[in-house]
Amino acid sequence: QLQYVESGGGSVQAGGSLRLSCTASGLPFVDYAMGWFRQAPGKEREGVSCIYGRGTTYLEDSLKGRFTISRDNAKNTLYLQMNSLKPEDTAMYYCAARYYGCATRPADFGYWGQGTQVTVSS
Repeated sequence: QLQYVESGGGSVQAGGSLRLSCTASGLPFVDYAMGWFRQAPGKEREGVSCIYGRGTTYLEDSLKGRFTISRDNAKNTLYLQMNSLKPEDTAMYYCAARYYGCATRPADFGYWGQGTQVTVSS
């Protein structure tokens, strides 16, 4: 049974940092691309970043320089390091898995975590 444990969210002031974690069980973790998505109130879910099993990464252009995705396959864990946070980064952040590699559309991912809330105050 596929399960995720997401953690690391919280409330920070603008300019602060958070590190999100997503630990997966019930799937051959290294065989799956893993993505981070976020959804702000009243907005559609959007892609943040994605990483292939062997480490190739993709990141939304607007987030380059502030966010970094990584994974530890030995620990079945996905990370998102977020620096220089802005109020517009406030959202629920979700991890998701996809067997066929990275993709940008949430609909292309079939396995989702429960989300962790990130709130950035000005």
